[in-house]
Amino acid sequence: MERDAMEFDVVIVGGGPSGLAAAIRLMQAAKAKEQELMVCVLEKGSEAGAHILSGAVVDPIAMNELFPDWAERGAPMGVEVTENHHWVLSEAGKKELPHFMMPPLMSNDGMYTLSLGNLTRWLASEAEALGVEIYPGFAAAEVLYHDDGRVKGVATGDMGVARDGSHKGSYTPGMELHAKYTLFAEGCRGSLTKELEAKFALREHSEAQTYGIGIKELWDIDPAKHKAGRVIHTQGWPLEGTAGGGFIYHQEGNQVAIGFVVTLDYDNPHLSPYDEMQRFKTHPAVREILEGGRRVAYGARAINEGGYQSVPKLVFPGGALIGCSAGFVNVPRIKGSHNAMK
Repeated sequence: MERDAMEFDVVIVGGGPSGLAAAIRLMQAAKAKEQELMVCVLEKGSEAGAHILSGAVVDPIAMNELFPDWAERGAPMGVEVTENHHWVLSEAGKKELPHFMMPPLMSNDGMYTLSLGNLTRWLASEAEALGVEIYPGFAAAEVLYHDDGRVKGVATGDMGVARDGSHKGSYTPGMELHAKYTLFAEGCRGSLTKELEAKFALREHSEAQTYGIGIKELWDIDPAKHKAGRVIHTQGWPLEGTAGGGFIYHQEGNQVAIGFVVTLDYDNPHLSPYDEMQRFKTHPAVREILEGGRRVAYGARAINEGGYQSVPKLVFPGGALIGCSAGFVNVPRIKGSHNAMK
């Protein structure tokens, strides 16, 4: 089948924090050497950041390196963390672990709580200003290879295909994007990443990856209950016999990001992560925060939880895995965005 093709120096699959940071860094390096570089980012959402709901607590180290003047540029880094709380929940009560007793790696001092979607949209605008071409609404559906096995690029999916596989009148074949290097920033357990791991035996010397699911909601709450920069993590109820916990981040504009994470190796076949999230919201300490508020958005996301021993080999002929495609979440710190960007 004949498909149109476009040529680039670098194609990046995925317009999240890691993909955009990679594109920006490439252009910064090229401009520093007064070289021309053609970089393309494919983003499956309607815009960069469109599919990212997560409220997050972010270590600014990667932003400090990528844009030392990010504050002057107006980067939406939210608010600096002002309070750290860790609750151990029972069904009707809670105990708070004193912050000084927590391991230093769990400290959020100097961190920021923010909308990761807003930050991603800002990174996209900065990337475009540097000359990066971003194609939203196009998902990479196929890895392309040279005759010698090197990755040649990717192809987007065909449009106008009926359920039975036949071509409708609106049928349009996908576009091929060829590059010297293709970076895969698909996020957790991307389909093309799984293909590449198998083809190039990237997991031959690493442990198997493990996963969790995070159910997330964004709420507008009563201003009297809101304190920008307050960060709460929980463990215990409602979970029994499996790992996980909750988070409540007080962000800008009287909003809180609330979520619940369940590891996906639970033994109870009747356990529903979504229902556990809804039970979590009924706890007296959590209900008190949400009562009188309004949920404005919700979603879910898979999470890499295997740790660094589960990171595969990152490079292969013609490309590399970056960000959560590689599994850079630091589970003890409950953070991954800065590692993904770095």
